[in-house]
Amino acid sequence: MRIIGQAPGLRVHKSGLPFDDPSGDRLRDWMGVDRDVFYDRTRIAITPMGFCFPGYDAKGSDLPPPRICAETWADRVDNALADTPLTLLVGGYAQARHLGRGKGVTETVRGWRDHAPRLFPLPHPSWRNTGWLKKNPWFETELLPVLQARLAELLQPSSAKDAP
Repeated sequence: MRIIGQAPGLRVHKSGLPFDDPSGDRLRDWMGVDRDVFYDRTRIAITPMGFCFPGYDAKGSDLPPPRICAETWADRVDNALADTPLTLLVGGYAQARHLGRGKGVTETVRGWRDHAPRLFPLPHPSWRNTGWLKKNPWFETELLPVLQARLAELLQPSSAKDAP
């Protein structure tokens, strides 16, 4: 399984551990997994659109991932992980790269059924999106149960998958 996010925030950049902040707590909660599963590289690949903190804009929000990152390595990573059975597209930048531009995050996430069970577009789990979550209760009642069931299926121990 694969998670494609945007770029680390300053706290994550300093720790060197992706989603090692409250947004990661929220994402793990959405996924229904604990930290041990989330950070098990044999089970989940975390490949952001940018691997470094891009800085802040004038309003104090994180800048977008630098374009040079995707131009430098993203195609190679995408090709290497092309057979991944499930990819989470976290936020608008990942969704635009992998699903095309034109739709906003709300419309893209609302159309999740068009991409499931292989792709799940998700809003960014930042605290800044708490208002979005309140305006879109279908996200938690419709999308998350399906996502969690898919993850449980894929992340179960291999011996359980092979059982008759």
